[in-house]
Amino acid sequence: MVRPVVTVPIFAVHGLLDGARDKGLATESWISSALGRAGIVESLLDLTQSRVTVDQYIALFSAVKDSLDDECLGYLRGRPLRCGSFALVARSTLGTRTLAAALHRVSESFALLQDDVLLVPVSDGSLFGVTLESRGGPGEHADFLHGLLLRVFWRLLVWLHGGRLVPKGFDFPFEQPAHAEDYARIFSGSLRFGQRCPAVWFDSTASAQSMRRDAVALQSFLRAAPGNLVGYRLNERAYSARVRALLQQVCPEWPDLAAAAQCLHMSVSALQRHLAMEGQSFQMVKDELRRDMAIVRLASTNAPLSIIAAELGFTDSTAFQRAFKSWTGSAPGAYRSHSR
Repeated sequence: MVRPVVTVPIFAVHGLLDGARDKGLATESWISSALGRAGIVESLLDLTQSRVTVDQYIALFSAVKDSLDDECLGYLRGRPLRCGSFALVARSTLGTRTLAAALHRVSESFALLQDDVLLVPVSDGSLFGVTLESRGGPGEHADFLHGLLLRVFWRLLVWLHGGRLVPKGFDFPFEQPAHAEDYARIFSGSLRFGQRCPAVWFDSTASAQSMRRDAVALQSFLRAAPGNLVGYRLNERAYSARVRALLQQVCPEWPDLAAAAQCLHMSVSALQRHLAMEGQSFQMVKDELRRDMAIVRLASTNAPLSIIAAELGFTDSTAFQRAFKSWTGSAPGAYRSHSR
């Protein structure tokens, strides 16, 4: 299977640094060191439309976490969440009989390790889930912290369930941001902004699911952390992700809409309708994939622009350069120089 090519917007990179910045820990040399460990050139921070690879994002998360000895990256106002805390929380689930029991263990152990956020199991009719409640009110940049914690505990619950647990939706306690489309590509189900508390919701029948994870499986899961917890992964069940995976697999042939629909065993109108429901179009999906592939190629190779243009299905280098500037705000040559 072809590994998906996904990039992370620069605002999310700033998010990894803002907790340390707010506490006055992010000196110029500290930022340079953390970015250097992740292979991210500091000048990219000044390009508002720039992006980094998922591997770079995960490496920066690890660099910040290890430097601060805090798995919440300096965002907590009280005790930091010392490195190894998540592993301790995950191990607390061993021996539980159901997903609901495992969630209560997670909630209790997380509360013992820090003073800022409560992880509260909740139910609402046909749904069950978990909300985050801030002790003493939300702090600075709470939006990033809440999004990070939701992602981590959502993925832990999915793994505990056996990998097939599908979220019904997510709640966020802030108004819909300008970059809401990035949320829609990562968090599955319905997304509701402006809610009282951040939350993730599942079908209530899953709460009684018998637990099948043991200590050996847990060790494998923890060895894959933090990438399996904080890495940006597209919602694989979304039609846009299915189209994207198809295009990546067959490029540089780059099928048109009709050919893609045929490969997915759908009519053109049905595919267009499903994409529109996700706020996407075939051309948007294609361009986002080409943008991400171009960024990776520019940052990691010395391939001439003409070669990259041909790989991405452009008729010539000029067309590629024009498209790339519309995606990132920079010409590909300038972007490459900022990336190294």
